[in-house]
Amino acid sequence: MSWVDEILDKHVKSKWPWQQEFIQAVTEFTNAVRPVVEANDVYRKERILERIIVPERTIVFRVTWQRDNGDYEVDYGYRVQMNSALGPYKGGLRFHPSVVLSILKFLAFEQIFKNSLTGLPMGAGKGGSNFDPKGKSENEVKRFCQAFMTELYRHIGSDIDVPAGDIGVGGREIAYMLGQYKKIANIHDGGVLTGKTIGWGGSLVRPEATGYGNVYFAQEMLNTKGDSFDGKRVLISGSGNVAQYAAQKVNELGGKVLSFSDSMGSIIDEDGISGEKWQFVMDLKNVKRGRISEYVKKFPTAKFYEGKRPWGLTKAEIALPCATQNELELADAKALVSNGCYCVSEGANMPTTLEATDYLLENKVLFAPGKASNAGGVATSGLEMSQNSQRLFWTREEVDTRLHGIMVNIHENCLKAADMAGAKGNYVVGANVAGFLRVAKAMIDQGI
Repeated sequence: MSWVDEILDKHVKSKWPWQQEFIQAVTEFTNAVRPVVEANDVYRKERILERIIVPERTIVFRVTWQRDNGDYEVDYGYRVQMNSALGPYKGGLRFHPSVVLSILKFLAFEQIFKNSLTGLPMGAGKGGSNFDPKGKSENEVKRFCQAFMTELYRHIGSDIDVPAGDIGVGGREIAYMLGQYKKIANIHDGGVLTGKTIGWGGSLVRPEATGYGNVYFAQEMLNTKGDSFDGKRVLISGSGNVAQYAAQKVNELGGKVLSFSDSMGSIIDEDGISGEKWQFVMDLKNVKRGRISEYVKKFPTAKFYEGKRPWGLTKAEIALPCATQNELELADAKALVSNGCYCVSEGANMPTTLEATDYLLENKVLFAPGKASNAGGVATSGLEMSQNSQRLFWTREEVDTRLHGIMVNIHENCLKAADMAGAKGNYVVGANVAGFLRVAKAMIDQGI
């Protein structure tokens, strides 16, 4: 057993055998960077792998809040402060019943390299709660957010840890939490949270950034083959923020969006989802907070597939998984390839299983891992932090131009790192190696 495998076993597999998502993320990373790490003994001497894998700090706390009927509820709150070599901890908060420490550790671990790839001065963290905003009243969501921040506030700050939104946490939740933070901390630290509303510290393009960035990255991959989105059939999973704006950008670039999905199933619209149809999804999910199945009631030529993901439901050249982790499995990868898909760009965090990733790469599919292709969201959060620090507000065009430039640079750096590691054209290797090298250098420079 090599020393890299010993570290993986000691600090991950044997230590946390039940944390499967975390094990998966670390395994993918170590497999990708192994040749680079083993070729440089300084990484072994400085214990860089152990120091990257083990969180700097893990915070777990109780969140007690009151329902409208007067009953009390008790949920778990978490913040994993993973790595601060490049800057203050930076990463989202997720409110969803599936939230456990394993998921947050994997997300925080992925965030290290995602934030590194942006080139911005941001460390990595992730947090959240098993609280489910769905089915809760406005006042219940507000009371939970206030109770959550009452515990979290002592661990964050614009130069310490800057949370953002994630699944279940949008502008509404960020606003309630910032209001509570100001009240308790007695300071207007607008840069302590990102994803704020426009008009009081938020950045234009932030809601669109992850979806736009994913499409920008896919566009760069296609460019390497002299190809583009124009005229291409595109499958998108999810129907939240990332999926919505990925669809908008695909439409702008001439592609045809065929699908959206949620936890109940998928819709397929062979006529394409744009214009009035796209706006209907925006209203359905952001205002009415309804189910994607309602789409077929409005547009009956579309089909709803209960309990199904979109990957094997129709032919498409491009797939953008934008829902959640491990939503694209080996059978889905095989279905995509057999249906003519040759480009997969992850909009969610680790939505593709290791087996599915290997299959796609073996079949010469252009494949972008989320730590590279969905970095647009955190990149624009970084731009929001910059605007807050300078007390400035940039135009939509300026932010979008900066976002596009960051995604182009990430793509270029991934290709260069893949070449250096002897894995030409492999974006999985390139993203992990490029992200790792910047963080590792900072950790070595700063000492233990």
